[in-house]
Amino acid sequence: VEQVKKQWDETWTETQGHIKAIEDFGKLRETNGEKNSLPRLNGLAQDGLNMLNSLVLKLDLLAPQLPSYDDVQSAQALLENWRQQCHSLRVALRNANLQAKANVRKTAQQERELLLGGGSESTMRRRNLQTKAGMTSAAESITESLRRTRQMMVQEVERSANTLMAFGESTGVLKKAEKEYKGHHSLLMRTRNLLSTMQRQDVIDRVILIVGFLLFSLAVLYVVSKRIGLLKLQRAVTSAIKAGMVRGAGGGQAPVADAIDRVNVLQHDNVPPRVGGNPGERAPH
Repeated sequence: VEQVKKQWDETWTETQGHIKAIEDFGKLRETNGEKNSLPRLNGLAQDGLNMLNSLVLKLDLLAPQLPSYDDVQSAQALLENWRQQCHSLRVALRNANLQAKANVRKTAQQERELLLGGGSESTMRRRNLQTKAGMTSAAESITESLRRTRQMMVQEVERSANTLMAFGESTGVLKKAEKEYKGHHSLLMRTRNLLSTMQRQDVIDRVILIVGFLLFSLAVLYVVSKRIGLLKLQRAVTSAIKAGMVRGAGGGQAPVADAIDRVNVLQHDNVPPRVGGNPGERAPH
């Protein structure tokens, strides 16, 4: 709070000085007009008023934080006084500008009268005005050049800031793309491993299918071969019985006995060997 009060006193004194200079602008044109122009003095005064307003806001924020109730009340009263002083400064600044304009008009009228008059004084006055006009024109051209340079520098700074922002966004996009690529890379590796496993499983399944098909074909062939042998045996038995019956009807029991012997021989040829017996031994009929 004490620091704010100190800044207030300094800013208040400086702002009052600027307002006084504005009020006396037209009167001291010969000595002070070239150093401080009216717009510059107004800018300094406005800066002072803005600083005073910011100090009022600071005091408004700091007043409730004071340790005692009396200090808070004193700060509130000082705050109200500062607000009134700011208002009075604004009014004084407006009146000072009006007075400066009146002084400028009065001074211009006096100079016009001197220029229209005769004598050496009017001649010297015209020369001084021409010199001042040339200096003013040169100063204005220099000011315009500096203004253009400043504008170009501001544009370059803005362009550089936009470029930096674009670089930052590009960096963010690249980092995001890198993260996505890493995620996709791990996913592709897992997919590749799964495909390799599926290919191996496919080869194993094909081998199992081929082996199973071969075993099934062999079993079918074995069954078919045995079935064909039994059919041949059945046909032979049927033909032998028929032949024996025909011969038996014509010549007695001998042909029937021959047919039975043939059936026994064929049946003996088609019976598989006994398991666990001798190699030449057949299973019983």
